Amino acid sequence: MDIKENWQLIKNHFNVSFKTSLSVSIASVTKDNMPTVTPIGTLFLNMDHTGFYFEKFPKTIPENAKTNKNICVLGVNSSKWFWLKALYKLQFSSYPAIRLYGELGEKRKASGIEISRLNRRMNATKALKGNAYLWGDMEFVREIKFTKAEGVNIGKMSDGFLK
Repeated sequence: MDIKENWQLIKNHFNVSFKTSLSVSIASVTKDNMPTVTPIGTLFLNMDHTGFYFEKFPKTIPENAKTNKNICVLGVNSSKWFWLKALYKLQFSSYPAIRLYGELGEKRKASGIEISRLNRRMNATKALKGNAYLWGDMEFVREIKFTKAEGVNIGKMSDGFLK
């Protein structure tokens, strides 16, 4: 999958992934070359094949970035209707999951625009107690530069659009 040619499709997929799963998974590699996966609910994709996530709770990813900045992000469309329709038709209407490969940048103070994007995403839960705990005081982001994208192939159910 060409990351530049399909960037809007990728962004749309990750938006759906957040709506249905509330997070994505970021895989990183420890100093001992062991893979580890961290759920992240604050990943945002930009227009230029980059992204960022708010780094308040993750401890493993920043530790791993000291020795290996390579990551893989997995976004899964977890909509029950999406899967039921695919199971009925024996055909997915779009990618069930997409992997994004990239390299972590430096941790830095979040911009006003980035905080605004976070607040917009979490707006539906702002009246709940957990909202302030989880997404309040988000000050720092870590940038990501994406270099490769890969649609997940699930046999003949993916044949129509995986080329």
